[in-house]
Amino acid sequence: MSKKQNNALNRREEIILAAIEVFAQEGYYRASTMKVAEKANISQPYIFRFFSSKEILLEEALKVSWSRINDSFLQVIQSATAEDLEKELISAYTQIMRNNENEILLQMQAQTIREENIIKVMQEGFLEIQSTVLNAFKSKGILNPSEQTLLFIARGMLCNISFSLQLPQLMDIDD
Repeated sequence: MSKKQNNALNRREEIILAAIEVFAQEGYYRASTMKVAEKANISQPYIFRFFSSKEILLEEALKVSWSRINDSFLQVIQSATAEDLEKELISAYTQIMRNNENEILLQMQAQTIREENIIKVMQEGFLEIQSTVLNAFKSKGILNPSEQTLLFIARGMLCNISFSLQLPQLMDIDD
């Protein structure tokens, strides 16, 4: 890859990271490509060299966030024992929430956006995570893998709500 191509790839990634932060903090409908450009320290027209619309920029930002989760889960699955798999997946997700807070907030907001392409990206992201976790539970011999996958994802959604509302007691288990 040439230096020019590498610079363009880096700039594209910087724009996506800026967009994740702006969309997460402002909300998709209030965010503008101008705000993203300001965050990325570039001109607004430069964004459109990489992304033809704000919606496509959001799609790419969501894909990055879903990839981070899936890649992290795949890493855990390679080394975790059956006994530790769920605990290590939870730990990996917790780390993502701490280090990439805006990505989680972005995904939560995207669940309410009714644009067809955004719905599709969100569906694909959830289905990929579901498939990754289900296949891992099956391959590690976890009992009732479909039910355990459903519960794992449901707990993850509750974890997101607890996190975004700063309400950790939602995750407390007293018994």
